[in-house]
Amino acid sequence: MNALESLLDLLDPERIEEDIFRGLSRPTAVPRVYGGQVAAQALVAAGRTVPADRSAHSLHAYFLRAGDPGAPIVYTVDRIRDGRSFTTRRVVAVQHGQPIFHLSASFQTYEDGLEHQAAMPPAPDPESLPTAAELLPRHADRFVDPSVVDRLLETRAAVDLRYVDAPPYATAGQVREARSQVWFRTVGKLADDPLLHVCLATYVSDMTLLDSVLLAHGRGGWASGDIVGASLDHAMWFHRPFRADEWLLYDQTSPSASGGRGLGQARIYTRDGDLAISVIQEGVMRVPRGRGSGGGPGAGRD
Repeated sequence: MNALESLLDLLDPERIEEDIFRGLSRPTAVPRVYGGQVAAQALVAAGRTVPADRSAHSLHAYFLRAGDPGAPIVYTVDRIRDGRSFTTRRVVAVQHGQPIFHLSASFQTYEDGLEHQAAMPPAPDPESLPTAAELLPRHADRFVDPSVVDRLLETRAAVDLRYVDAPPYATAGQVREARSQVWFRTVGKLADDPLLHVCLATYVSDMTLLDSVLLAHGRGGWASGDIVGASLDHAMWFHRPFRADEWLLYDQTSPSASGGRGLGQARIYTRDGDLAISVIQEGVMRVPRGRGSGGGPGAGRD
């Protein structure tokens, strides 16, 4: 099984009752379940209880507890509303008898209406940028544990993700503009199911969104040992059709960091310039003791 097939299998939770699904995890670069995986599995579970003519147009989610990658995750779907145009679902993910995540998602039948969008910002051609396999090994000495390079490459093998400018870990100690751009697409073609493409974009969206917070403070990130933290909440709005197996530009900024938290917001564009998705996420961002001011004890959520 190649990397993309393995990822698609991961994002295909088993239906064990009418509205109950079970998902598995796989090892990641950190000792907890990757948040994008939980969000994508929950969205798949919700989407499988919705009429086929209704596409996901938004999701709002909270990460409640760090997931255990060694245990199954049970997703329970509540059918909140089935209206004439909109369908609403709520999903709770449970491990060891406790909720670790919950998601609300809304689906809509297609309608014609008013149309405008923010213009796509300039960005270089994705093929002109280094791949992760070319970039990460160059900076292995910047990580607390250099073996994290191999773990990151393994967990991202199904996604071709390319930074437009140097990632945070490459310029730790240098304060930069709170903005980061990456191009991404899956490594291989996907089926035409719109829900599949939405779920793959959801999976990737959690990988780099808080990079812009790190850049504003010259931090390299968790692998560099100068930040500890975790995602708190995540919201996405799906505006126009797109394919996750074709290049998408992820343009990310951070308008604020305060109170041990950082906010990232982003727009995802197709290569042709269509605004496909808007994304917002807030995360805990704590500076370890002895690594600068403003940090508190502990990591992640209390």
